Amino acid sequence: MTIRKIFFLLFWATLFVYIDVQAQVASPKATILEENGDLVEESTVLNGGDSYTASAPLVIKFEANVEEIEGYTYAYEWSIYPMDAPESPILRRYESDTEYTFTESGTIGIRFYITYSTGEEGAAELEEEYDPITIVISESSLHVPNAFSPNGDGINDIFKVSHKSLVKFDAYIFNRWGQRLYHWGLSEIDNGWDGTYNGSQVKDGVYFIVVNAVGSDGVKYNVKQDVNILRGYTGSSSGSVTE
Repeated sequence: MTIRKIFFLLFWATLFVYIDVQAQVASPKATILEENGDLVEESTVLNGGDSYTASAPLVIKFEANVEEIEGYTYAYEWSIYPMDAPESPILRRYESDTEYTFTESGTIGIRFYITYSTGEEGAAELEEEYDPITIVISESSLHVPNAFSPNGDGINDIFKVSHKSLVKFDAYIFNRWGQRLYHWGLSEIDNGWDGTYNGSQVKDGVYFIVVNAVGSDGVKYNVKQDVNILRGYTGSSSGSVTE
């Protein structure tokens, strides 16, 4: 066999291996696990080039989905960066699958890179990058109502705040003598208060709420106001008890 034929066969063998590796492209994806502090029942899956707008805290699982080929070594990188400063990543992760919690407002890019080679001396090291996924975290908001009607009619029975993109939250209910009746934090933010103390309903009247919260955009909320319990209010009554 001539040297030219040997070189030709080696060239095509190398090319076929390269094509085989190239065929095993990654399929990076992002799955939304939690949004605005709540578990997501029906997961939203994002692929390269997709964009998603959400409220913080936002928990996302990133998966590379690479079928590795024996004989090759692989290195992974997830780069999370502000879209206006891609050269200054917020974070880099070097595993194929990872999770990250977004807590700050703004537009964030996530790009996946993979590097692979045979590890043999003189072997070429190949690197690929994939289209970024864009995450937009909205600015925060908080609205605290001043009344509710825990009378069991299924309307306004629970005192709840309206919120978006809060990363810290603590609320306290006091009676007129300053006794603390109830407290709930960020993990229970949507549970609210049912108008009871130690398992018994409190009397109708005026109570006091203190709320301390921080938004994903750094806005601090310090609310101190009255809360009225109006059990005589029903869904057929005129007016509103939530404003």
